[in-house]
Amino acid sequence: MARSARLGHFLGLSLLLLASGAALRAQAKPQVLEVSTAFDGRGHVLHNTRIVVQGGKIVRIDPKATGDLVDLRGLTVMPGWIDVHVHLTYHFGSNGQYGEPRCPAPGRGRGRRRGPPAIFAPATPAAPCETAAHAELAILHNAWATLQAGFTTVQSVGAPGDQDVRDFINQGQLPGPRILTALRPISDPRLTPAQMRQWVREVKQDGGDLIKIFASESIRDGGGRTLSDAQLQSACGEANALGLRSLVHAYKDAVRAATLAGCTEVEHGTLAPPADLALMAAHGTYFDPQVGLVIHNYLDHRAQFAGVGNFDTAGFASMEEALPLNRTLFRQALATPGLKIVFGTDAVAGAHGHNAEEFIYRVRDGGQDPMAALVAAQSLAAASLRLQDQIGSLAPGYQADLIALQGDPRSDITAVRRVAFVMKGGVIYKQNGSR
Repeated sequence: MARSARLGHFLGLSLLLLASGAALRAQAKPQVLEVSTAFDGRGHVLHNTRIVVQGGKIVRIDPKATGDLVDLRGLTVMPGWIDVHVHLTYHFGSNGQYGEPRCPAPGRGRGRRRGPPAIFAPATPAAPCETAAHAELAILHNAWATLQAGFTTVQSVGAPGDQDVRDFINQGQLPGPRILTALRPISDPRLTPAQMRQWVREVKQDGGDLIKIFASESIRDGGGRTLSDAQLQSACGEANALGLRSLVHAYKDAVRAATLAGCTEVEHGTLAPPADLALMAAHGTYFDPQVGLVIHNYLDHRAQFAGVGNFDTAGFASMEEALPLNRTLFRQALATPGLKIVFGTDAVAGAHGHNAEEFIYRVRDGGQDPMAALVAAQSLAAASLRLQDQIGSLAPGYQADLIALQGDPRSDITAVRRVAFVMKGGVIYKQNGSR
């Protein structure tokens, strides 16, 4: 069915959220945020000033500004966070399990849905399955929870539905974080270099924001390399030629191969030696390791993932073994001069809205300075998305994506759990605890 028909009822569902008590304010006249402590997203701190917002952007920072005051004194204000690696459409089914099969549209068999969904029609499937309405509500919940947790921009790196959700949110028709997406990842190792270049061109033509490439197996399968040098060079080379970024799922020696192929960003990196971290630094490759959230989420929801693909006894054991390896890798990355470490969680079902836990893992277990951890999710993450002149910093001309925390994360990193205020593009989506 047409995308507009298929997603039209997303808007109706979102209005239920908007009417349920979310504190939204979008005003033509200036809004003035009065702050006692603010981080600028680049590692600097401002005190006792006012931030003037109009037309969705920060227009000036002026302690004497007047206008419609929003009192955020006593909170720690900063640019909204950016998570460069999520899977926003991943969720648990109506049976509470991951991977529950989707029900056919009522009266249409088990084939592709071709008419507008009957959201409240009773499902009478031959076997337990998830209705389209449940899946779409779950995705809306993921987007809302992520925004409420202080993440105003995310990069959802390829899954069915990403494009629709991105477009409706970015057009202001759904509440959620700003989204960039890879649409569909390159994961088939049988593709020839020529076919990979064609894949990249098609993603570009279809409106993708970046290219996601799997160059390694899952860590649950050992993380072995799956793509050759020629395949990586063709995919990342074509992306570069078209002005697209490339993000590579890589472990072990695939990290080095992706770096030498000119890929933009490497994800995960487990079992890469220090020399390959130094190589990334030398090439200016962005690095997004995960210290704890994604694996702890899988382990905490073991019963809900178990039995799907490689989520078996051996797969969970591999993830448990990877936890200390990831902590060691992260500490080695911090010790690598010039390495650009950005913030990404690989958030999947169960983790959406809990993305900020990765800050705690990075600081507490990985040894990162709290301010550096925040900057990795602000100006540095924005640079990795090539949006460094639009988001990630508290400065005139930037999008008014601002959050406020109860507490100071420099002295207590768990303050990242206490998001009291969220503004995205000048619209207030959350206002708890401000005066």
